[in-house]
Amino acid sequence: MSRLAAVGVLLAAIVGCAPGSFWTGGTQPGAVLYHANPVLVPAGNPEWLWENLVDVVDDYFPIEREEPVRVIGGVPTEGRLDTFPAVGSTLLEPWRDDAANSYEKLEGTLQSIRRSAVVRVLPAERGYWIDVAVFKQLEDVREPLQADAGAATFRYDGSLTRVVNPVGEEPIDEGWINLGRDAPLEQRILGQLLSRLGAVPCR
Repeated sequence: MSRLAAVGVLLAAIVGCAPGSFWTGGTQPGAVLYHANPVLVPAGNPEWLWENLVDVVDDYFPIEREEPVRVIGGVPTEGRLDTFPAVGSTLLEPWRDDAANSYEKLEGTLQSIRRSAVVRVLPAERGYWIDVAVFKQLEDVREPLQADAGAATFRYDGSLTRVVNPVGEEPIDEGWINLGRDAPLEQRILGQLLSRLGAVPCR
């Protein structure tokens, strides 16, 4: 590659793919950075937006509940989509896309990981804000599998666990430890949705 071409590629990556930006049409640029979350989508038809949203999310999770965007009296309402938790894929399941990178895939192989998602669609003046939240949890096992040491003794770790002031939409489930948000998978879902809507993010 010539020096001039290398400079051009560098400038395109810095200027043309600002974090959170996206563009419409044609082929995609060559750099990938970051999609804003929530991201503003200039969609005029809420039913079309919702259908694409559901079609993207159900590729990753079984959907538990839908509250689509509705227009009541000329005013659009907030939409929300909740999913059931899905056990994370392993290295032996390369066809599953719930692990956004090789680290997540390896982690799901070595430990019991599961994920769930909450997607909110908020009406805005020029479209809709789409907020994708994917939560990751680790199974809380009392002891390693096949371990029998100490099995005959009394245990005191099964008392009631109380969670005070949970953070945001983060799920609280007995037997699972919250690991926070899965930002790489959120980015993958947002990128796929933007592509479906014709608002292709910088890549």
